[in-house]
Amino acid sequence: MISFRNFALRRGERLLLSDVDLTLHAGWRVGVIGRNGAGKTSLFAALMGEVEADKGDLDLPSKARVASVAQETPHLPDPAIDFVLSGDAAVHAAVQAEANAFAAEDWEAVAEAHHLLEELNGYDGSARAGRLLHGLGFSADTHEKPVSDFSGGWRVRLNVARALMTPSDLLLLDEPTNHLDLDAVVWMEEWLKRYSGTLLVISHDREFLDNVTTHILHLHEGKAKLYIGNYTDFERQRAEHLRLQQITHVKEQAERAHLQSFIDRFKAKASKAKQAQSRMKRLAKLAGTEAVRAERSLHITLPEPLKLPNSLLSLHHVEAGYGEDAVILHNVNFGLEAGDRVGLLGPNGAGKSTLVKTLVGELEPLDGERKAHPDLRIGYFAQHTVESLVFGTTPLDHLRELAPDAPNQELRDFLGRWNFPGERAFEVIDTFSGGEKARLALALIAYRRPNMLLLDEPTNHLDLDMREALAEALSDFDGAIVMVSHDRHLIGLVCDEYWRVAGGKVEPFDGDLDEYAAWLRSRPGSDNPKTPAPKAQPAVEAPAVVTKKAKGNPHKLQKAEAQVVELEAKLAALVAQLADPKVYADTARVAELGREQAVLQSRLETAEADLLAIYEDA
Repeated sequence: MISFRNFALRRGERLLLSDVDLTLHAGWRVGVIGRNGAGKTSLFAALMGEVEADKGDLDLPSKARVASVAQETPHLPDPAIDFVLSGDAAVHAAVQAEANAFAAEDWEAVAEAHHLLEELNGYDGSARAGRLLHGLGFSADTHEKPVSDFSGGWRVRLNVARALMTPSDLLLLDEPTNHLDLDAVVWMEEWLKRYSGTLLVISHDREFLDNVTTHILHLHEGKAKLYIGNYTDFERQRAEHLRLQQITHVKEQAERAHLQSFIDRFKAKASKAKQAQSRMKRLAKLAGTEAVRAERSLHITLPEPLKLPNSLLSLHHVEAGYGEDAVILHNVNFGLEAGDRVGLLGPNGAGKSTLVKTLVGELEPLDGERKAHPDLRIGYFAQHTVESLVFGTTPLDHLRELAPDAPNQELRDFLGRWNFPGERAFEVIDTFSGGEKARLALALIAYRRPNMLLLDEPTNHLDLDMREALAEALSDFDGAIVMVSHDRHLIGLVCDEYWRVAGGKVEPFDGDLDEYAAWLRSRPGSDNPKTPAPKAQPAVEAPAVVTKKAKGNPHKLQKAEAQVVELEAKLAALVAQLADPKVYADTARVAELGREQAVLQSRLETAEADLLAIYEDA
């Protein structure tokens, strides 16, 4: 149980939260929401003991284990799976101690490490770490790859996996779905729903919040209010709360006016003095309910395309990739016309960004043909677009680069429509939040008046209001749209059709996002406890290549599963022998069993990696 009593939190001179009184009970999954700057991350810092309350108390159970996602990943040579396993410090230390004891042939130390691993249930540690990596999109062949070899987005995933590996009573996740593809987001939802501790998660993804949370903590104008239910329940309750508040305010204002009128008329009359006095007391006791102030809703518009030909772009029998030795996609046939709205699905690393870059023309086809209309004008938002903004310059400077001869007021009016009004147009972007930079990058794309938008994860760092505004603007756009996004609410509002990129192919998915998520949960290897074992799994209809591959290798899958089960059984039998204190009277036998254990453990890890690889291909 976590209790806030008269809690206030300040960052520098700014008071973020005040008069917070609420209790969070064990096992709750709480979505923490609010506009950027409302104090969400600072609240997490207080829960982790990194900042102290400005006033009041924050009570956590004294022995509560708190886990959170590190903001940075050390430049380590350690294998990814070892880095994730180290999240469970006790198991990791025992595994290391056992390995060191084996290497030194110190059989007494081996026995101690073995007993400790038994107590910690640590022999499945590597398997658990492997499942976390697999669920978050790491293919089996990357599990032994050094941490330092991964790019920034994949290191963020490693930190998430390590946090999930950490034994905890309170788990704090700040925007955990950023840098994840939709497949990994669906997997994480299932994992978090099974988490037995208390979860607090900051997220701007309403579908994710709907699927995971049991409560919503809304931070707004320095206050924190707790709502029961998920994000949709919160919206409904808040709307009703605001409606009743406004009704109460109107009634109170009418009563206030009536009382004041009586007082003004009769306070000087001796015969009415007592009544006037009574009404003055009543007036002083009125609650002073505030009028509901309309929260500033953000609206953006995408200018009409300069020209809008019907057939815009097509790929014919294209081989796409980064060279003859790095072909990612094969025989791609993909066409776009004005009004098309396509969402790209599939795991990270399967080639979604490769397809987008090929459509843009950033990557030339290795074979086949890319046909573009002469009037094609592409607006391209890539995951690195925000990083290309120039530090030390202003929004107006960036827009001036695109239109050197345009009147100043025209540029300022345009920036105002993207919520950079007045003097904000002259602010240096160095102090902008990630969401503000993303909004500016989108504004610069819109100013060019494209007739095709290629958007690769445009919502990272955008808050809920901006996501809603972007969805509305994209829905009114007359050109073609291709979008990669893990935000199902946005992609579901904007896109009419979906294509899955996986296994080197680009093929249509016949269904909506709910059907896609259901299909992901039903696949073998989805780590969903409600899913039947893979051998008993009925055939699940899926898009073209995916279904064919899942149906095409049942023998290979069954054989791999049987191999894992057999090795687990052998290892369990050997562990049982090592658990017998009598065996340690024969040092030669202990040494032999130790070597057998090391061999079996290695074979099991290889078999599990092979099985995960088959799951990935399925």
